[in-house]
Order: sequence, then structure tokens, then C-alpha cells
Amino acid sequence: QVQFVESGGGLVQPGGSLRLSCLASGTVFRFYRMGWYRQAPGKQRELVASITLGGSTNYEDSVKGRFTISRDNAKNTVYLQMNSLKPEDTAVYYCNAGPPQRSYWGQGTQVTVSS
Repeated sequence: QVQFVESGGGLVQPGGSLRLSCLASGTVFRFYRMGWYRQAPGKQRELVASITLGGSTNYEDSVKGRFTISRDNAKNTVYLQMNSLKPEDTAVYYCNAGPPQRSYWGQGTQVTVSS
């Protein structure tokens, strides 16, 4: 019954910022770990950031210092603040549990970083 809905993507200039949101709809379930994943064209989906129920975070090396993951458990929402964006960040961004649940993948939100 759980479904993740991502939003907040768009087209941004290099060096710009975006804030992504992930709302967990349906039956409420407090996942211990939630993550943001991304998939660039022709590449494998990768985990870029994760956060535990208690707020402990982890980041993929390429986004450390630029991205910040957070969550509002009362709103069943996870956020990804992305600063200093680079063209290499261009991808479809998804949220899911960590480790991800196959049936929970949503449509994702497109992030395009380009001049």
C-alpha cells in the first residue's frame, strides 16, 4: 500500500540549487532508513544519500558537502537539498527505503543541470 511520490525536480544552471521532496502515501510506515537514488541515462541506479529514522545521514562521495538529506517523520516526507549542482548530477531522482523495495519505486523526478 506504500507509494512514494517525488517532486521538486527541474532544469537548473550549473552551480544552482534544487530541493526535492518525497511523500510516502498510502499506509503509513516509518522506514528505519530512507534514501534518495538517481539514475542517469545509460547508467545504473545509485544511492546518493540516506537518512535513518533518528536522523543519521550518509552520502555518496560525489555529493558530500553539496547535498543535504532530511526528513519530517510527522509528514512522512523526505527532502533532498541540492546545492552547487553539476552537470554530472543530471538524472532521474527517486526515493525509496534503504535497501530499496522493488515494488515501491515511483516515477521519480527529473533533475537536469545544464547551461
